[in-house]
Amino acid sequence: MDRRNHPLYLAWRRFLRSKPGVFSGLVLALLYLMALFAGFIAPNNMTVQHPSASYQPPQRVYFWREGRLVRPYVYQLRRERDPITFISSYKEDRNQPTPIRFFIAQGEPYRFLGLKTNWHLFGVAQAEGYFFPLGTDQFGRCLFSRILVGSQVSLTVGVIGVLISFALGILLGGISGYYGGWVDTLIQRTTEVLLSIPRLPILMALSTVIPTSWPSTYVYLGIIAVLSFIGWAGLARVVRGQVLALREMEYVTAAVAQGASNLRIILRHLVPNLSSYLIVTATLALPGYIIGESALSFLGLGIKEPMASWGLLLKDAQNFQSLSLYPWLLTPGLLIFVSVLAYNFFGDALRDAADVRSRD
Repeated sequence: MDRRNHPLYLAWRRFLRSKPGVFSGLVLALLYLMALFAGFIAPNNMTVQHPSASYQPPQRVYFWREGRLVRPYVYQLRRERDPITFISSYKEDRNQPTPIRFFIAQGEPYRFLGLKTNWHLFGVAQAEGYFFPLGTDQFGRCLFSRILVGSQVSLTVGVIGVLISFALGILLGGISGYYGGWVDTLIQRTTEVLLSIPRLPILMALSTVIPTSWPSTYVYLGIIAVLSFIGWAGLARVVRGQVLALREMEYVTAAVAQGASNLRIILRHLVPNLSSYLIVTATLALPGYIIGESALSFLGLGIKEPMASWGLLLKDAQNFQSLSLYPWLLTPGLLIFVSVLAYNFFGDALRDAADVRSRD
């Protein structure tokens, strides 16, 4: 077969025609790379508190000094209190320029793939001061570092949750559609019960089952289990309908005549014919998991300290005073918006690419 007429090549060409889809794919790739190398990119340890830098605004990066281009540097910020309003503010100490160093080994230690290291992409020498690119929170912790580490939770909870829920949905939907009878009735009544329960209340109810004494890792796994438990029902119904239409096809009849087992027919003959639909559905389902985890953490029912996620970080900006005085605390919400929007555009582009009726 000519490579130019191969279905995958034609689908790739259709995908490349979608500029929003390609751009969204690049944005998602960048976000996941940042999450993977969060410890290396983060200039500070996310748990280290700096009481003297509480709610410090982002530091401005300078490239020019005395009329010439120099190494990027920042000024250290000093807190001042207004004697009339008693409101604290920060001003740059122009007498203390701090150069930003790249690939420094004097940073705070972290673990990457089980190995302990203190190499960082950028930062400042600890003896010279601190660099907070996106400011700090109420405890003086680096918001940029916390966002990077929190992305590991917010971005991976969707991937793992989709893998689990899709495994359940494909298996149960395939069995329901292929066998029919009382098996089909039992599975479909179960899915109807799950689909009839509002999503947020069941998330809140099931999250309360997770003991508060659990460590952060167990809570993370519990959140994934909760989201996966309620995410497979809708997919199972669609897979059932597709299997009902495919089980009478000639290749299925031939596989039965050759003595193939029912499970093999479902997994090797029926499910692969749904691959394009499943891929598109997965990309469109991922934003729901990100928003679900963020909502639980924002309400205090999800990820707990010292772990971090975008929803937990956004909790600090839940009142008007915080929004007006410390607008940089909204940065996690902006990343949630960008990632969800990117997934939607990426999923739409994949859906159009998988449509064989599209013109090539």
